[in-house]
Amino acid sequence: MKIFDSHLHIIDKNFPIYENQGFLPNQFTVEDYQTETERNNINIAGGAIVSGSFQKFDQSYLIDSLQKLGKNFAGVTQLPHDTTDEEILRLNEYGVRAVRFNVQRGGSEDLSNLEYFAKRVYELAHWHVELYINSVHLKDLHSTLVDLPAVSIDHLGLSKEGLPHLLELVEKGGVRVKATGFGRIEFEDPLEPIKKIHSVHPHALMFGTDLPSTRAPRPFHKNDISIIQEALPKNDAEKILYKNAMQWYLHRDENND
Repeated sequence: MKIFDSHLHIIDKNFPIYENQGFLPNQFTVEDYQTETERNNINIAGGAIVSGSFQKFDQSYLIDSLQKLGKNFAGVTQLPHDTTDEEILRLNEYGVRAVRFNVQRGGSEDLSNLEYFAKRVYELAHWHVELYINSVHLKDLHSTLVDLPAVSIDHLGLSKEGLPHLLELVEKGGVRVKATGFGRIEFEDPLEPIKKIHSVHPHALMFGTDLPSTRAPRPFHKNDISIIQEALPKNDAEKILYKNAMQWYLHRDENND
């Protein structure tokens, strides 16, 4: 089955890397990513390269990675809210499609600018915003998030306690959720949140490897794909593993039943 990898990191020390909370990641280049996915026999049909806290507002690594991986890959960057229209449109030409707010680790713009910036990048370039956030905090952001044009949440919202807040946003606000980082989440079984989210909105979930799984207690394993394939009907698994993210990032309608 084809996979659209909705969440991967490229760490190339030929470009700026910044220490975050005392952490510096190991190198994981485009070539390393390709080697790892090929070694695990993962049929990668596209993906989203996500800027990490340790990359802050650097765009050079992301542009380089997008050029190497090609047109089926999108970029998720971090930008200050006062970035010029010209710079946003320049990045759009390279394949950037979203702005990330890293609440969990920092290195990105402050949440106080979320509403303004999310609406601005959507109107200008049809970008969405992505939040790396513990879902227990979503309750305080509910009124803001349901009013935004396009939002996704990383790593199943991380928290079991916050799942009801996440489900409410998926149902009422059409928020998308990344089925990623299974080794980061508080759930013993990732199928618990996956099945609940999928039942609320069948196009909400987007699988990703989270490679190279920096700071995760348990890194990505190819069985993370099998978990979804074995637990859900083929059509539903195909939406989560490929179709939903293809439409979300590349605006290609792959969700015809």
